[in-house]
Amino acid sequence: MRKFYKRKKTTSIKSIKIVLFFLVFYISFTVIKNKIETTDPNELNVNNEKVVESPKPVFEYGIQLDSFKVIKEVVLSGENISGIWARYNMFFLKDDILTKSSEVFDFVKNLKASNNYTVLLKSDTAQYFIYELDKINYVVVDVCDRDNIYVYRDAKEVITKPMFSQAVITSSLSEACSDENISQKLSQEISEIYAWTIDFFTIQQGDVFKVYYENNYIDSCGKEKYIGVGKILAAEFVHKNKSFYAFYFEQNSSYGEYFDENGMTLRKAFLKAPLNYYRISSRYSKNRKHPVTGQWKGHFGTDYAAPTGTPIMTTANGTIETASYTKYNGYYVKVRHNSTYSTQYLHMSKIKSNIKKGVYVRQGDIIGYVGSTGLATGPHVCYRFWKNGVQVDPYKQNLPPGDPIEEKNKAKFLQYKDNLLLKLTQTQTQM
Repeated sequence: MRKFYKRKKTTSIKSIKIVLFFLVFYISFTVIKNKIETTDPNELNVNNEKVVESPKPVFEYGIQLDSFKVIKEVVLSGENISGIWARYNMFFLKDDILTKSSEVFDFVKNLKASNNYTVLLKSDTAQYFIYELDKINYVVVDVCDRDNIYVYRDAKEVITKPMFSQAVITSSLSEACSDENISQKLSQEISEIYAWTIDFFTIQQGDVFKVYYENNYIDSCGKEKYIGVGKILAAEFVHKNKSFYAFYFEQNSSYGEYFDENGMTLRKAFLKAPLNYYRISSRYSKNRKHPVTGQWKGHFGTDYAAPTGTPIMTTANGTIETASYTKYNGYYVKVRHNSTYSTQYLHMSKIKSNIKKGVYVRQGDIIGYVGSTGLATGPHVCYRFWKNGVQVDPYKQNLPPGDPIEEKNKAKFLQYKDNLLLKLTQTQTQM
């Protein structure tokens, strides 16, 4: 009995050892297998050893930032360039830069509060100063070699990505955009595209808009940073159960506009107003009390109140007839559009430098800036409209449509429109 017991005990120990061996083997095999499967083959060298990749270099403003201490700041109200540079022991720069091209480097004199700037330091010594003129354009001051200071202007590459949005109107276009977290800039663009097609004061609950557009991004330290809405490529606005389409198309490399599905422009021959942002402070009237003289007389123009310096646009294609100054009109411009229509723009703070008699201008071109010169109580533009030599109310005119797609471009437009329409509908079904 004793011998049998010993043999049984010995057999049990051997069995346990065998089980432990296979268990250890299985665990080791599984660990190695998982390591091999989770290792990127590109990370192995010829000896199957894992290679640790160096971190990718980080660039911004065309400069590799890795070896610099990066300081990002915002210009504060009341700050000037001398004070900022003195903070980083760069006070010696101003005189050097002023000897450069003043046309490019006016930022020295026109520093704007809330604009961003970046200082790159090495061993606590400033090597670069970068000032952002806006979200895209910037100026670089390279002081790596104090004997040779380089100053240049550059721009960030803009990355565009297509985007689709849609919303149902409950009260207004603006509120519909807010409800769907859509940029208000998009709301503004839609209202301008359809300005002559849809009366947005009469849009109804249940109206729908769908829009296919571009979002703009820039590279910021290796990451994409959203900078705003780009161009609207295609849109559909359903108003009173009727669809109104808009497709952006460029008939040449420098000028594009919006057309409907048949190639008819959505704009009229005249813009609705000579300003993008405005408030109508006084309409055309045959009997109005003048705010300065107090006399009752006809006011044969429409006053658009806006901040001084707001760009004023010509409302239609035409030729400059007058660009001058008078006691009552202040600085003003008159444009002859054709044998029937002319327009006039009064009380400018200044006329744009290239606007002179005989110059041809296109609809939307800037011809001057809002001011209060002449007989005016505050900054505004008085917009006057002539038809057959008589001043009339532009809002009561049955104005002609704009030009349709040129015949030579129509086939190309229709194909382009069909592709955009497909994008608009396909993207919608994927939402």
